[in-house]
Amino acid sequence: MSCEPTSTKPNPPERSDSSSSSSVDNQDIHHPIPIRPRLPNRKSSGTLIVPRDSSQVGPLEPDLEPDDVRAMSPRRTSEDIEVMGREAREELHKHARALQDSLLMIFNRIEAVKEEHDKLDNHNKFLQKYIGDLMSTSKITSTRGRK
Repeated sequence: MSCEPTSTKPNPPERSDSSSSSSVDNQDIHHPIPIRPRLPNRKSSGTLIVPRDSSQVGPLEPDLEPDDVRAMSPRRTSEDIEVMGREAREELHKHARALQDSLLMIFNRIEAVKEEHDKLDNHNKFLQKYIGDLMSTSKITSTRGRK
């Protein structure tokens, strides 16, 4: 037996960055950079310019089956829209009439208050004149009595 130390370590496998390595062991240790999958080819959408009188212009009505959720959504028909518009106009008309009536009531109240003010103002002027006349009469009578 010899006294020389022997190493029992196995040699580590060599790493390779190239994907051309055919060793199975290398692939288990080091995977190559993944490659993106190719996109499927798409057909050209063609020109986006459509003549004005073309039948392709405008929204297309989809053919929906009765059990399709989009067919069950609450869509309004033109009759429903007309009814809603008529009801909205009637409500606006009623609201406008109510506002006009309240405005007329306010105007009538203002006229009544004006008339009352004018009447009280005339009474006030009459009383001021009457008091002024009484004061002047009392001055005349008081100066005559002292003489």
